[in-house]
Amino acid sequence: MLSPLRLLLLLAIGAWLAQRRGWRRLRWLCGAAAVLALVLTTPLGANALVGLQEARAPGVEACTGPAPQAIVLLSAGVTGRPKDERDYAVLDLASLQRLLGAVDLQRRHADLPLLIVGSSGWRIANSTLMASLAGELGIAPALLRVETHSRDTWHNAQASAALQPALPRRIWLVTSKLHMARALFAFRSAGFEPCAYPVDARYQRFTGVGYLLPSGSATVKAEQALHELVGEAAYRVRAAFDTAHAP
Repeated sequence: MLSPLRLLLLLAIGAWLAQRRGWRRLRWLCGAAAVLALVLTTPLGANALVGLQEARAPGVEACTGPAPQAIVLLSAGVTGRPKDERDYAVLDLASLQRLLGAVDLQRRHADLPLLIVGSSGWRIANSTLMASLAGELGIAPALLRVETHSRDTWHNAQASAALQPALPRRIWLVTSKLHMARALFAFRSAGFEPCAYPVDARYQRFTGVGYLLPSGSATVKAEQALHELVGEAAYRVRAAFDTAHAP
């Protein structure tokens, strides 16, 4: 539902109904929103939205105070059902980029354990595939931990907090730069003190006239940014509700 194209269709229907009913203000409102949705289908609009969201992700240099005592890597997705624990080809690009970032970080902090969390619901979890690949990239098995049941960022954080033996609360959090603001909020709500280690930046600067024309890739990018904004808003409502109803 967050695709600019779907929003454009819904707004066009809304404008048509408003015109039929004679609701001029609603028709103009739907028209203005439709123009905005159309802009989001262009690289110009999509990258503006992505840039605003990625700018909310702290850089590594923002990590001050006590040094993190563990690394938590959030898995992304897969492109299909994995055949076995070494079927790395099904890992999507975001999963691979996050993993490479976490491996690089762990190599520079070789004593820190690396926890990989998340699943897409297949028998073999995303995190299992990524842990297997991390081992082949040189991460010692004794430093690897895996959480294989959580299916979204909020539950990634809750599941990480519930692990036994307990994970240190001061952590490096590795995920895509676009996803970082929502992930930080989820992990802080679960009691962690995360330092951001953003990877997989997606903002792109002006590249020519094509930057102004609608494209499928721009539409997907805008949808991803809208997903992050709406998802974080939902998490904030959930956290406020939980706080209000805490015993």
